[in-house]
Amino acid sequence: MTQPTQDKRIYTLSQERPAKAVVKMGVPLTCGMLIMVLYNLTDTFFIGMLRDDYQLAAVNLAYPVMMITIAVSNMVGTGGSTLIARCLGAKDEEKANHTLTSAFLLTIVTGAVLAGIGLLLLGPIVHGLGAKANTTGYTEDYVRILLIGTIFTMGNYTFGQLLRGEGSAKYSILGMTAGTVINIALDPVFIFALGLQVRGAAIATVLGNAVGMGLTLWLYASGRTLLKPSRRLLKPDVEIVGEIYRVGVPAALETLLTSAAFIVMNNLAVTYGELTVAAMGIAQKIMSLGNYIYQGFAAGVQPIMGYNFGAKKYSRMLEILRAGLLIVSGTELVVMAVYGIFAPFLIGLFTGSPEVVDTGSRILRALMCILPFVGATSMCRMSFQAMGKPMYALGITIVRQLVLYIPLLFLMNHLFHFGGLIWAQPVTELVMMVVSVRLLVGMIRRLQRLDLQKLDRPGTERPQS
Repeated sequence: MTQPTQDKRIYTLSQERPAKAVVKMGVPLTCGMLIMVLYNLTDTFFIGMLRDDYQLAAVNLAYPVMMITIAVSNMVGTGGSTLIARCLGAKDEEKANHTLTSAFLLTIVTGAVLAGIGLLLLGPIVHGLGAKANTTGYTEDYVRILLIGTIFTMGNYTFGQLLRGEGSAKYSILGMTAGTVINIALDPVFIFALGLQVRGAAIATVLGNAVGMGLTLWLYASGRTLLKPSRRLLKPDVEIVGEIYRVGVPAALETLLTSAAFIVMNNLAVTYGELTVAAMGIAQKIMSLGNYIYQGFAAGVQPIMGYNFGAKKYSRMLEILRAGLLIVSGTELVVMAVYGIFAPFLIGLFTGSPEVVDTGSRILRALMCILPFVGATSMCRMSFQAMGKPMYALGITIVRQLVLYIPLLFLMNHLFHFGGLIWAQPVTELVMMVVSVRLLVGMIRRLQRLDLQKLDRPGTERPQS
């Protein structure tokens, strides 16, 4: 029997074959993530055409500011979207709509606060990012404009995540797609035609996010979504806001700790020269292609896991996890092979400096080795968030970044110098893959056993699939 149009999203979450469900939810989100690669690479590409490696380094140094903004977006977006998925799984649409409305309000408020604090502390922030004499001015210009546009950036990312929570995977990438197209179109205008250089790149980025946020708001206003924010539900519900932050704060800490590790790596890399920072930035931006593939599939799996956790379908959760790991690992091996073969060509697209090309190729060939492992860690972490168990997700984050990666950066840099610096992350991801998968599978199986014990009690009926 054909599912009603509005229920296709719920059918995918609840009944679709595991591999097909992962593909249907993961591929659109992966495409959206790949569009984010274009977003990130666009500024790097056009600034690279100026043939000024110091402006190129400034864009890389400023990247943690964007990551921090996204981290705060993830706090609201992940917390809200996972609660929405669990509410829909438990057939509580009223609470799902209230969660959506609360997440909208929180996005605007936190965006304004973040922008204000950032602008007040602009100088110390730029210094902390690792900017030196030749890059400080460029970095300040770029960061200042990004901070002014914080609400647009947060809105574009957060509202897309909320769409994902209701199973609207295709709609969730429209804002990012539109923003990227605008960014690509405006970059050459602001950077070259108007002569704004690095400032022009930042302006184009902010305007792209503003258009993307506007498109997402239009989707909600036009009735194309399963859920809709309501003025009636604007009054904050302490329980809902608390649940958003309970899941969202650990999600934000993941990105914040990643930003901290990024800053540590840049500060260690700059000791090998500012051009090494430029090479590092190009390699990391190219790596974002592989990173966003696994993040896209992990994001696609998240609402499926949340829905089925809410419905107590633990066997389906294990099937979804198995299918997701196989699909993402196979895809990443292909990406890894492309990076290994074409590293000099890919780095050369962004710079004409032989030194930057050589160093960037070396970095890329080391970092690509994380790809077979890191997708599993991300999928497990986001599954814990989907289940409303943020402390497990936070535990994975803390062990990954604070216990392993950052200490390894210092240790391997001390022992093996630059070679050790760039191989610290692959070592970290291999260990974390094993730990994360064992932890998640063990928890789902324990929940499954407990549920079966309850169902075996006299007078207890099994839920319908």
